[in-house]
Amino acid sequence: MLVAQRNGQSITLTEIADELQLNQATAANINKTLVHKGYLEHIGKKKGYRLGPAAYRLTNEVPYGQDLVIAAREVMEKLTAKLNESCLLGVLRNYKRYILHVVNSEQEIQVKMRSERNVYETASGRLLLAYLSEKELERFIQHNGLPDPALWEEGSSMEKLLEVLAQIKKEGLTMTFMGNGHIRGFAVPIVVNNTVVAGLSVFLPEYRCTPEHRNDIIQTLKASAKQIGDQLSL
Repeated sequence: MLVAQRNGQSITLTEIADELQLNQATAANINKTLVHKGYLEHIGKKKGYRLGPAAYRLTNEVPYGQDLVIAAREVMEKLTAKLNESCLLGVLRNYKRYILHVVNSEQEIQVKMRSERNVYETASGRLLLAYLSEKELERFIQHNGLPDPALWEEGSSMEKLLEVLAQIKKEGLTMTFMGNGHIRGFAVPIVVNNTVVAGLSVFLPEYRCTPEHRNDIIQTLKASAKQIGDQLSL
C-alpha cells in the first residue's frame, strides 16, 4: 500500500522503514521477499523500490510499462502481420527478462514464451544486458553469476561475456539459437533519447528461419524498433 501510493515513483528502504516504524533489517527482509515474488521491483540502493509486475497483475490496474506498450502495440502488430512471426517487447526486471507485451502470429506451430525468464536464455535478455552500465552489469553478475557454458558458451567467462556483449552493442542486434528447442531468437534495442529502454524481439522455430526470412526479420525489427523509439522521443 505504501509503495502503491507513490503512483509509480520509487521509495527508499529508509523511507519504508520510517513510515512503517520498522528497523531497516526487518524492512529489507520483507522487501527481499516481495521482490522475489514480483510485487516490488528493486531499482538500486539509492532509488529504492517501486511496484513490480505481479502487483499490477493482482489489481488489474494500469499495465506495467504502459507508455512503452502503448507506443509499441500497433507497430508490433504490423511487424507480426508482415513477418507472420510472433514478437515480444522485453525489459529487465529484478534480474530477469520480463515481457511487457506479445503479439502472436497465426502460424500453426508457435513458440510459447514465459513472461519471466533467465536473461541469458533469451535474445532480448542478452541484448539488454549489453546496454547496462558497468556498475549495473557488475551487480547483475553478482546476483546471477556467469552463464552456464551449456546455455551460453560464448559468455561463460567474464572475458568472453564482455567481448560478446561489446559485439552485441556494436551491431545493435543479437541472435540466439536454443538447440534443445530448435528455436531462433532475434532482438534489437528500442532507443529513446539515447537510452535503451527495451528490447524488441522475434522468435520462431528453426525450420522457418531461411536466409531470406532471416534478413527480412532483421530489417523489419530494426525499422520497427526505430519507429517505437521515435514515437516515445516526441
